Amino acid sequence: MSKLKKTIFEGAATALITPFKDGGIDYEAFGKLIDAQIAGGIDAIVVAGTTGEAATLSHEEHCDLLRFSVEHTAGRVPVIAGTGSNDTAYGIELSKYACEVGCDALLLVTPYYNKATPKGLVKNFLATAEATDKPIILYNVPSRTGVNITLPVYRELAKHERIVAVKEASGNLSAIAELIAECGDALDIYSGNDDQIVPIMSLGGKGVISVFSGVMPRETHELCAACLAGDFKKGAEMQLKYLKLMNTLFCEVNPVPVKAASALLGLCGPEIRLPLCEMEESNMQKLKSVMAAYGLL
Repeated sequence: MSKLKKTIFEGAATALITPFKDGGIDYEAFGKLIDAQIAGGIDAIVVAGTTGEAATLSHEEHCDLLRFSVEHTAGRVPVIAGTGSNDTAYGIELSKYACEVGCDALLLVTPYYNKATPKGLVKNFLATAEATDKPIILYNVPSRTGVNITLPVYRELAKHERIVAVKEASGNLSAIAELIAECGDALDIYSGNDDQIVPIMSLGGKGVISVFSGVMPRETHELCAACLAGDFKKGAEMQLKYLKLMNTLFCEVNPVPVKAASALLGLCGPEIRLPLCEMEESNMQKLKSVMAAYGLL
């Protein structure tokens, strides 16, 4: 790791859902969600990311959510703001606001639908890095955005002092291994897939930005802690123990199942915004059955 770059967190960060009530954000429930995550030993939180249904938040809601998160968390864990957009200028506006209200870092998803060229991706991320003063985590999730960050793009972006990490959800372990081999001294790598925490950490990854931890924060923290301590045998055992629930939380498009699971746990209401909608009944029964098998219900 370059001496000029500091690690934002090691271990498990939760990609928080955004609870809604009667069409608006349920801040009472959101505060309780944050407290429950911190009580569960989570190492950082991601607010208003893709799991937080950022695409359906108004500008005012997005900003209010970031400000509330910083105030409520009160420095207990790092707050990472989801501020990526397929409109670079708007993403910069959100990112500047996140910096102003005290978020600790920015999580920037690749611009979706536009299908920027490699050159366009570099220019997009560098524009945000130059306009802001907080560390940046790049988010690569081609299955959702239609765009993949390639190694040459990573090489170029790794040169910037404020681009410090990557959430890798491509699912391509060979490509992730190459990324760590070539850029691991300048970029921290976090798994973006719960089912790949141990393989990525065994290659030198620093942890996970997780959906699973929204339901089981302590277990996700402990899994990562085992890997950070070099106990990959324990990490692998935990990965496999919880694999069925990790997979079930993606039986429909994220964040539909994890929000349903959170509602079943009494953490928030089940309200979700179109174009997402409530789970199919067959999948809801599957989710309930798996959660019960893990002693959650």
